[in-house]
Amino acid sequence: MTPRLLPLAALTAALLAGCASQTFKPGKLPEGARADVAILETTDVHANVLSYDYYKLKADPTVGYERTATLIRQARQEFPNTFLFDSGDTIQGTVLADYQAQVKPIGCDEELAIYKAMNAVGYDGGTAGNHEFNYGLSFLSQVTGTPMNVDGGRTEKCAGPHFPLVLANVFSARDGAPIFKPWAVVEKNIDAYTPDGSKMSVPLKVGIIGFTPPPILEWDKQNLQGKVTVMGVMEAAKKYLPELQAQHPDLIVAVLHGGLNTNPYNQDMENGGWYLAGVPGIDVLLLGHSHTEFPGPRYKGMKDVDADRGFVRGTPAVMAGFFGKDLGVIKLALARKGDKWVIDKSDTHSEVRPICPQKNQCVEPDKSIAPLVAKAHQAALAHVNTPIGESRVHMTSYFTDEGNMTALAAVNAAQRAYVQEELPRLHPELANVPVVSAAAAFRTGFGGPDDYTDVPAGPLSLRSAADLYFYPNTLAAVKTDGAGMKAWLEKSAERFNQIDPSRTDEQQLINDRMPGYNFDQLQGDIDYVIDVTKPVGERITSLRWKGKPVDPKQPFIIVTNNYRASGGGNFPGLDGSNVVLAAPDGTREILAKWIEFNKELTTKNLPAASWHFAPVKTKGLVVFKGAAGKQAVGAAAGVKNVRQLKDHGDGTATYALELR
Repeated sequence: MTPRLLPLAALTAALLAGCASQTFKPGKLPEGARADVAILETTDVHANVLSYDYYKLKADPTVGYERTATLIRQARQEFPNTFLFDSGDTIQGTVLADYQAQVKPIGCDEELAIYKAMNAVGYDGGTAGNHEFNYGLSFLSQVTGTPMNVDGGRTEKCAGPHFPLVLANVFSARDGAPIFKPWAVVEKNIDAYTPDGSKMSVPLKVGIIGFTPPPILEWDKQNLQGKVTVMGVMEAAKKYLPELQAQHPDLIVAVLHGGLNTNPYNQDMENGGWYLAGVPGIDVLLLGHSHTEFPGPRYKGMKDVDADRGFVRGTPAVMAGFFGKDLGVIKLALARKGDKWVIDKSDTHSEVRPICPQKNQCVEPDKSIAPLVAKAHQAALAHVNTPIGESRVHMTSYFTDEGNMTALAAVNAAQRAYVQEELPRLHPELANVPVVSAAAAFRTGFGGPDDYTDVPAGPLSLRSAADLYFYPNTLAAVKTDGAGMKAWLEKSAERFNQIDPSRTDEQQLINDRMPGYNFDQLQGDIDYVIDVTKPVGERITSLRWKGKPVDPKQPFIIVTNNYRASGGGNFPGLDGSNVVLAAPDGTREILAKWIEFNKELTTKNLPAASWHFAPVKTKGLVVFKGAAGKQAVGAAAGVKNVRQLKDHGDGTATYALELR
């Protein structure tokens, strides 16, 4: 970073000295010396190496690490002193990632595509997010080049990232040792300036300590149960910070795959960043997991948080978005006091730099990235284009929140058929228990106007199955009863805000605090009504199975995924204890095989929509945001009670919903 403007006398003295750069030992730095250091962060890249949409088979300039790499190179030109870290959820999330992990797993001597790209750019460290564990410990051990003494882990060192991965809160169940190094120290020379303006080169030691969300034991139970143990982020910080501090780093950066939550702390807290920010000894906080940006408007008003300048409880912090859409930048102003560097908070701030500052104005990709992964990219494309069937139904998630279940129908049908066939063999005593399936749309516009499932009528390929089922979850089935099923649906109905029919102003339908992937919709001989005028917990006003009211004590089997069955999303009654079937097969693979078996999808083998809103006449408009120009798509799917009000010109529009 350009040093501060100096007084004329100091500048003259510096010029007379020739501004000679000197190398100082840290202990001999003069009082009042200053340096600007930029901490750069990527997070939640989710293997989006290229600016490409594998579901639509076309370039997408709004995502992609290859464009983030351009921002990184620009930042390094702007700031002479930089450190670059990654906060996790790096290796999973695209067709390319699944191909390299599950279809044709890479060898021990090969680098994963995303790590090839990151190695080319050059990182100083990173941590593991929750999705790093999706493919199992053997794969994680291999592709991170980290021998792990765990059941299923690899003991040899394979190719991996050329930078340290640190993780302080996950341990081997065999020996209690961390599966990654809990901390590391990175040292490099930086440019600093004496009070008289003389430039000097000094070593800066940066300690890093990493954390992942403790609920990974629930979310990836089939991969982790009995193999690892997990510690809360605060407990892990208390355990390992003294070791790191004993190395006498100049700064300590906590690299957390987690966001901010001010609720009372507990050791299972998913987003513990607010609490870590208050730990003495942590100088900088890098955040992730929440798929949003910090600093940013979402966090305005949060206790002890400066959502404009990027401070959490007085600690500089940043969270860089997701899918390679952004780069996080913390500009640290360091001042020498005594024998230590201290952060001048008055001259320090954070920002999130997008790859697309405006619509249709995106930075160019770094041209060095695509050639590194071209072979893997082409192989993944060939694989996802494998034909598996045909559909007579246009399956989309544009209006999933408003009752269009076309994007969920095939998933629910495939899940239900699988369990109806497999469960009687494992549990003959459950053979006559009704089976109902639950699924949520994973792509409902959170990532922008193109972030929707859209599978046109016509030929279907493996790409279609991947679009319909975005995550590499495995299938699970739980035993519950009518009361449990209603509680499940009540939790799902938190997706909606409570609507007051008497209000004359516009009311937003969608509760943004409840993500779309938690809006489970059930199918399988059931139908139900959601009344959004009712308070949370009282919205399912009718629930019937085969046309008859559901008895609260009537047993049911509900098919879902491993994440939900193990407690993901905090649904009532779901903690893994009532799982009656944990399939070894991925839901996406089950779906693809079901499509192949049926060959052609029609309204005859796809279940009809199972729910609708309770009819309500409101004085004002009930509105929601969606992809622009899709009203006809919704009408064709039976959602005829929406109309577009305003096209925003960025691919999105405001719609009005008539509750009926």
